[in-house]
Amino acid sequence: MSFRRVSQLILLTVLLIALAACGSNSEGEGSGSTSESKGKITFGQINWPENIAVTNMWKAILEDKGYDVELKLIEMGPQMSALAQGELDVAPEIWLPVQDKSYYEEYKDDANFFEDPWYTNGKVGLAVPTYMEDINSIKDLKKNKKKFNGEIVGFEPGAGTMLVTEDVIKEYGLDYELIESSTAAMVTSIKEAVDAKEPIVAPLWKPHYVFAEVDLKFLDDPKKTYGGVEKIYMATREGFGSDYEKVSKWLKNFKLNDNQLGDLMLKVKKHEDNPLKGAQKWVEENQDLVNKWVK
Repeated sequence: MSFRRVSQLILLTVLLIALAACGSNSEGEGSGSTSESKGKITFGQINWPENIAVTNMWKAILEDKGYDVELKLIEMGPQMSALAQGELDVAPEIWLPVQDKSYYEEYKDDANFFEDPWYTNGKVGLAVPTYMEDINSIKDLKKNKKKFNGEIVGFEPGAGTMLVTEDVIKEYGLDYELIESSTAAMVTSIKEAVDAKEPIVAPLWKPHYVFAEVDLKFLDDPKKTYGGVEKIYMATREGFGSDYEKVSKWLKNFKLNDNQLGDLMLKVKKHEDNPLKGAQKWVEENQDLVNKWVK
């Protein structure tokens, strides 16, 4: 064989190897191989029980499919700003039509808010222990300021519900201070108050595991400042749907009912030191449901 012929064969072999390498480095959503990452996807995460549960669930699902998933703990305001600037891929929990309306209005032109919710039975309001039989409406707080030391025990500042609670204070003419803390600190304060049979009022939401741990009731909201039924939506950065077409479709297929979400939250809570482990167990036990999302 001539030297020229050998050179041509070597060149052809090199080209074929190069083309194969290019193909293996693409996102490869259609490939079943998970030996190499199909890309990095960053979810915003907030320290709320349902948020921790759902973000870890998606981390378990997507990493099993070959993606590299980062969960970035960031409060609601900065999270939405990061999404709009393309610094975050997915914001998994936007409550509408009331709680996160201000964020939706501000960022609806800079991010992709999903048309359909993944959860449809949310409720938000001020809650007190059930043993406070004479406190049944937000209006009742006005004449019982001393019982509560003029304080509403809140959670992370910037959360939509915290912003709406400020509106509630104004709407009902309450001379109360909304105390900023964290979700964990708020839940601890509620449990300690209930153990001591003391008064406490806090902005809460369902789904939340605290309702299964202590007896609480929502106060009537005659002015409907908190709204009625809230639905939870996802949003992604602009361009995410084209960069990760299949994942975008999977996220849009995602739906949970009360029982499914409650079970997921409990599984994750049992593994507070390693929430991913609890989420993985839930995914294993609910593979038929997961398969409907990722079909």
